[in-house]
Amino acid sequence: MPRRPALASATAALCAVSALTACQGSPEAGQPNTTPTSSTTSPTPTPTAPSTPTWTTEEQAAITAAKSRYLSARAAIDTALNNPPAASREKLLQAGTGGKWLVQVLTDVQFNLERGWYSDGRASVEGVSIASVKLKAEQPEVRLNACLDTSKISLRYQATRKPVPGIPANGNRHKVQAQVVYAPTVGQATKKWFLIDEKDLGSC
Repeated sequence: MPRRPALASATAALCAVSALTACQGSPEAGQPNTTPTSSTTSPTPTPTAPSTPTWTTEEQAAITAAKSRYLSARAAIDTALNNPPAASREKLLQAGTGGKWLVQVLTDVQFNLERGWYSDGRASVEGVSIASVKLKAEQPEVRLNACLDTSKISLRYQATRKPVPGIPANGNRHKVQAQVVYAPTVGQATKKWFLIDEKDLGSC
């Protein structure tokens, strides 16, 4: 959820593979080596790792769906905090917010509502990358790293639209890791991806 000054609540590992290098064989035992010796030695090439891991078709499909739902959930969270009186659990669930993160968002919405506050502005999600993909787990999961730019967000009074004074800043850019899981919606058989947690990993 957005890292805003009043309610700071709480975001890519790359796979490396080793390269194989060729080696020259030695002469057969008991046979002289008739190959002329070279005065120079060729340097051994340094193995290089791919810049990105290779995903299976199934994993790539899960990554695409999880990313889409993460961005949808984040947009819905901003919308809820921008207008607390109109926010609802159903809207957040429909957009992909679930689990304890849904509880946290609703808690923050209620906190602002009781004080007549609202969040002005939206978080910008940048540099989304893959931290891990676990489709064989009991609850399939994709973890995403991202950078949240909250520099355009401020807390304001609903009545006057003026900024809430005395709120300490906690930085404008936050590295986060989002946990997105594949689970059924309550009361439904169909499964969807849900953002259930987002940990703050410092600045980015």
